This record gives sequence, structure tokens and C-alpha cells, in this order.
Amino acid sequence: MARHAKNGQLKAKHGTEEATSNGDAKTVGNKLTEKQGNGHANVPQAVALSLIDYSLMLSLVFGGCCSNVWSYEQLLKMDAHIGTTLTFSQMLFITMQSLPSFLVFPKDGRLPHLKPRHVPLSSWALQVIVLTSGSLMNNWVFAFSVPLTIQIVFRSAGLAVSMLLGYLVMKKRYSLAQIAAVAFVSAGVILATLSRPSSSTASATPSDLGRYTIGVAMLTFSLLLTGILGVLQERTYTKYGPHWKEGVFYTHCLSLPIFLFFTSDLKRGFRGLAKPASIAPFSEEALGSFAPYIPHAVLVANMFTQLACVSGVNQLSSFNRQTQQHVSSVSTNLVLTARKAISLCFSVWWFGNGWNAQLGVGAGMVFLGSLFYTAASSRGSTSITPSPSQRRSTAPNGTAATKKSKAD
Repeated sequence: MARHAKNGQLKAKHGTEEATSNGDAKTVGNKLTEKQGNGHANVPQAVALSLIDYSLMLSLVFGGCCSNVWSYEQLLKMDAHIGTTLTFSQMLFITMQSLPSFLVFPKDGRLPHLKPRHVPLSSWALQVIVLTSGSLMNNWVFAFSVPLTIQIVFRSAGLAVSMLLGYLVMKKRYSLAQIAAVAFVSAGVILATLSRPSSSTASATPSDLGRYTIGVAMLTFSLLLTGILGVLQERTYTKYGPHWKEGVFYTHCLSLPIFLFFTSDLKRGFRGLAKPASIAPFSEEALGSFAPYIPHAVLVANMFTQLACVSGVNQLSSFNRQTQQHVSSVSTNLVLTARKAISLCFSVWWFGNGWNAQLGVGAGMVFLGSLFYTAASSRGSTSITPSPSQRRSTAPNGTAATKKSKAD
């Protein structure tokens, strides 16, 4: 009897230790141990719960991200000059969504105040400027005749920017296979960008080509800013600890005053949102009294689908609470590459964006090169670890609140 009691205590202790190290994931494990008495989990139940987890994650990734791409392009189709208003709305939404986690409500009836910071405000200042500049450029590009199909492919060049900054600034080293994969991706991006697919390509004028060139230059600068933001975040988290939630809140909150310099653009954008609009296959007449509310409804959908998209991507790459296993980086990248391909095809089909063989080949090279890079990294070479800023590329807007798999 004493021996059995001792074994039971050891099991209980083991369960407590797992609960401490892995969070709520072990609550289920403890219940199963108590029920079965042999320390082995109920395999069918664990598999069923894992399938539910993966189904939810994939639904968020494919449903959330693809819906986000649709709502993003739909807004810009309604008004191509809404970029500043869209960026401001996203910044405000992320700030308000994060705010409750940083408020303290005193019991003595005093006004609520912010929690003490782990990182000084001065460390966030440069990141605020970089983040806001990159986000604005991302959302301005559409007004310069750069189709979303090109934008989806072009942003994959962030892999090359990250590698270059990692080598020059962070002193990282990469294998020949990784360098070759990134070169393959870069060649695909260049090929796709030069294709300039558009329904009006045949009637393109030198002025149109000039605007397109400016748009591509803005995309390039935005990619560079995203890479710089990743380096700044990595250095901040190395020095002060991985307080990414604090970073998301303060970088977005402190960016709001910057929009005081864009009040005329904001007014113009909100006036554009107030105009009646239609959504295919429904005409404005068919929507009737609902037409004036369509732009606002699409804007709200864009914000919430972006949140769902980023949540799904980060859940996919985080710890699985039932199987106690991580989703491999190869599998994660395969899912994200498939998501980009679906978004690209959907944009071509739904909005009638131009498509040609050169864009198809370029996009194929980008997607294959991304997978080759991940495969090369999984063999033990130095890899480019996605920073919060780089993970935002999973959604097209570039301002998503990123949630990492590890807490502060």
C-alpha cells in the first residue's frame, strides 16, 4: 500500500511539474492520468483533440488570411487613395484591442492607469517611425497602379532583405543552399514585377509606367523598413526580454499622433468610406439602402480577419497542447505558401486582375524558393527567424498585431 501511495504521489508531482512548464496543456494530461491510473494518455481522445486544434488553425489561416486579402483589395478597389485612413484605422484597432492587457484598475476607486513598462519608451521611438512609415507605404502602393497580385509576390522578397540585414548587422552566416534559395526567390520576384499584369496593359502610357515604377520603389523601401524593424525588435528583446505584447501596444499606440500630419488625407479617406459602394455580384441598386454601409462593413471585416489570420499563423507555429509537438517549420511554410498561392489565384479570379505566363513563372519560383529555403534551414543551418514585423506579412496590410508562441 505504501509503495502504491508513493507511486501515486510521484505521478501527481510529475503532473504538476508538466503543468508548470507547459501551461494549460497539462490539465488534460493530469485528468487522463487520474482516470486511467497508468500515466498514459487516452490516445484516441488526444488525436481527436489534435485534429480539432489543427482544423481550427487551418481555418484561421486559410479562411482568415484569404478573407483579409479579399477585404483589403475590396477597400482599395472602392477608393485607391484610402491608404492613410486604412493605416490609421488598423493602428487604432490594434491599440484598442491591446489596451485592456495594460490597464490597471485600482481598488480604491482611482482612475485606471497603465502598467509599469519593461522597456523604456525611448527604445520604442525609432520602431514607431519605422513601423508607421512602412505601413503607410504598404497601403499607398495600390494608388500607384501596382496590382495586389504583384504585391503578394513582391513581399516574398523580404526573405532576401532579412538575409542581407542578418549578414551585415546581426553577423549571421548562411549556407550555400540557403543563399541559392533566396537568389531563386529574388529572381522570381524580379520576373513577376517586370510582367506588370494589368487589364489595361495594352493601353499603358509612359505616365502609367512611371507611376508603376514609383509604386515598386515604395514597395522596395517598405520591405527594407520591415527588415530594419525586425532587427530593432530583435535587439530590444535581447536586451530587455521578449516583451512582445508591450512592443505591439506601444509601437501602435505611439504611432497615432503621427497621423495629425495627415489630417487632410484622413478626411478624404473617411469621405470615401461614406460613399455608397457595391460588392460583386451585387450591384449598388440591388443593395439599396445597405449600399452606404458597405465600405464601413468591409473595413471592419478587414480588421477582424487580419486578427484571425495572424492568430492562426502563430498558433500553427506554436506548441500543440495535445500532442506536445511543434509543427515543423517546413510544414508551416508549406501552409503559408499554399495560402499565398490561393490568395493570388483568388485575386485574379474575383477581381479580374491580369495574369500572364511571366507572372505565373515568377510566382512559382517565389513559392518554390521559399520552400527550398525552409528545407535548407531545417537541416541545421542558420535560419532567418521571423520577427514580429516579418510575421505581419502573413496578412497584406502590414500592421497586424503579432502574437508569438511564447509569453512575456
